[in-house]
Order: sequence, then structure tokens, then C-alpha cells
Amino acid sequence: MYQFVICIDNKGYETSLEPRKIYELLPDPEAERHNQLRIIDESGEDYLFPRHMFMALALDAEMAERVAKIA
Repeated sequence: MYQFVICIDNKGYETSLEPRKIYELLPDPEAERHNQLRIIDESGEDYLFPRHMFMALALDAEMAERVAKIA
């Protein structure tokens, strides 16, 4: 299942993240224990970013699948 977040703060990561843009969240329990999220950023690669820079998006399964196909 796909999970997505929206960027609400890109300070310090201006080339990697765009405010108000939706990003795919990859599961990473170890990162989450350190208040970080593993995000596929503008480079198309996954990196760790501080959790406070994002808000979770609640999408049903169909919508998540459709959003995932856009990228």
C-alpha cells in the first residue's frame, strides 16, 4: 500500500523538496524512532527528512494507487 505526505516546510532542503507538494513515504520504522521520515524527493531517490516538515495525507486505497501512477 502506498503512503503519501505533503511538504509543509522545506527550509534547508529547498532543492530536494517543494512546499505543498505530495511525496511518497516509504516505511522505515528505525527512521521514525528518530523523528525522521523516508521520502522519495525531487531527485527520485529516497532520503531521510525531519518528520516536522510533512503532514500525512489520508487517501483511500484507490486514490493512493492513482496518485502513485502519476509519478
